[in-house]
Amino acid sequence: MVASMAADHSTTHFDLFGLPQSFDVDLGLLDEHYRECQRTVHPDRFVNATDQERRLSMQRATNINEGYQTLKDPLKRGRYLLELGGRTHNDEHHTLRDTAFLMEQMELREALGEVRGADDAFAALGVIMDRIANDIVQLLADLQQQFSQGDTASLEQAADSLSKMQFFRKLQAEAMELELELEDELA
Repeated sequence: MVASMAADHSTTHFDLFGLPQSFDVDLGLLDEHYRECQRTVHPDRFVNATDQERRLSMQRATNINEGYQTLKDPLKRGRYLLELGGRTHNDEHHTLRDTAFLMEQMELREALGEVRGADDAFAALGVIMDRIANDIVQLLADLQQQFSQGDTASLEQAADSLSKMQFFRKLQAEAMELELELEDELA
């Protein structure tokens, strides 16, 4: 069952939603527990409450929303798991030493820049978007394995995988933006 109304900052987001601490989260169960938690702190339940109880309810609602957003998103969840393991992870300060990956990123960015000049821009963009999606799926599988092993080396690999995931997410957003621009140009 989910955590009680009292604001306990020592519990993890996983504890809050009654889920095991794992990269592999049952999103259906997370959604269900989120709705349960939200019902317990809904403002309608505190209409006749004291100011302190209403403040506690608002604080709890904020914690619930933050926990839900963190666990729902694989990138945020991975960073959070590293944090729980005593590691801070900042993509901007985390240096990737994987030169093959960095070269792949440069190639993908270059290919994305050349989409407009392609005979069939949508087909060229589709190939890039499929490649990005496949790479993200592979990274998710890697992260699952790395976090399940949990040793120091695996957590370092997870940090690298999270940085790679951030690269792919940014590239995916750029590709989707380009797709919208191409669609607008056709209209």
